[in-house]
Amino acid sequence: MGTLLRIKRLVLRGCVRFTEQARDEMDRDGLNAGDVAESIVNAQSIDKTPRSRGRWRRHAEEKLYVIKSFSYNGTLIYTKGTIVREEDHEVFYIFVAAKIATVGN
Repeated sequence: MGTLLRIKRLVLRGCVRFTEQARDEMDRDGLNAGDVAESIVNAQSIDKTPRSRGRWRRHAEEKLYVIKSFSYNGTLIYTKGTIVREEDHEVFYIFVAAKIATVGN
C-alpha cells in the first residue's frame, strides 16, 4: 500500500492527532479539522518527504509527509505530519496545518 493511501485511510478512520501548534495555525487561518481532512483525502500526491529534525520526533529516522491540496470549498492547505504507532494501531500526527497564500488572497 502506498504511503498517501495509508494516510488517507487513517484520516478517514479518524486516526488523526493535531499538535497544539497545528491547532493554533488552523485557528489563525480559520480552518477546522474537517477542512484539513478534506484536503488530505483530495490529495493526489505527497509533495515531499523530509526527515524529522524537530524536538518532538520519536527517532532520528522519522519521516515527515508534506501534503498540499484543496479542501472541498477550494482552500489550498499545507499539511505536514508523520505516521506513528500507538499501542495496537497507527495514527497520523499533524504538526503543521495552514492555508497556503494564493494570488488574489
